[in-house]
Order: sequence, then structure tokens, then C-alpha cells
Amino acid sequence: MYTFYDYYHNEVQLSFLDHPFSKHPKHVLIICLFDDAWLLTKHKNRGLEFPGGNVEDGETAEEAAYREVMEETGGLVEQLTYVGQYKVSGKKRTIIKNVYVARIEKLLDQDTYYETDGPQIIRQLPKNLMSNKQYSFIMKDNIVPKCLVQIEKEGIR
Repeated sequence: MYTFYDYYHNEVQLSFLDHPFSKHPKHVLIICLFDDAWLLTKHKNRGLEFPGGNVEDGETAEEAAYREVMEETGGLVEQLTYVGQYKVSGKKRTIIKNVYVARIEKLLDQDTYYETDGPQIIRQLPKNLMSNKQYSFIMKDNIVPKCLVQIEKEGIR
């Protein structure tokens, strides 16, 4: 288990065990791979980030992951793999989020990408990710780098 502080100085605990904080988390983050590149989305307010969001009522976290990727990028998920889970202990509430890695089969054109500007294909994430102003605060803590190491370690990529 890793413990650190996020962009807003909230305590974050990250684990690669099977659902250590909740069997039914209410949030998902999906690290997407498409044609040997990263598939991100550009949130209209936050900047570039991997797709993700809330688990809706009556939906599993896995179903939310498929839906969020489609809504925010038009990506059709070919394979979805659980990577880990993290808990953010905020000042007002606690958020528990599953992290998945998804292989994207193809991108479908959408009439809307909801709160995003749609798919963004990035061949290589920048080395200065934590300070790069183009990227969302979601990308600026240890979650993404540690998950990328875990994905490589498990041979998921």
C-alpha cells in the first residue's frame, strides 16, 4: 500500500490488492491504450486526463468504466482489467475509486462527449506530467505513475 498526498493535499491510499477499501466503489479511473498510444480525454475545465467518473445507481464499477470511456472518448473497450483501488480522504468526504486499464478496439464518432472535448491520443506522456499545465489535477499525483508501473509489472500493457 502506498500513502501520499494529492494535488489538493488530501491523503491518498493506493493499493493493488483486490478491492481493499470497498467492494462497491462509487468512482472509476480508466487508463486507456489505443494503437500503442494513450487515449485520454480533454475535460473542458480540468485539462487532459484519462477517462473516469461516477458509478451510477444500479451500475457496477466495471459497467461505469465501459460507459465513461464511451461517453468521454467514443472508445469501444475490447478488454478491461482491474489494476487497483485508491481512497482519497478529503476535508469534506472520502472518495474510493477503482483503477482499470482498458484496451480500446476502436473510436466511434459521438454527437457529444459530455463534459469533455473528446478523445486525445498521446504517444508518450510528458516527463513533467506533475507540473504540465495542459493536464488535469487528476494526473498530478502519484496515482497515474504508480499504476503505470504496476501495469508494466503485471504485463498488462
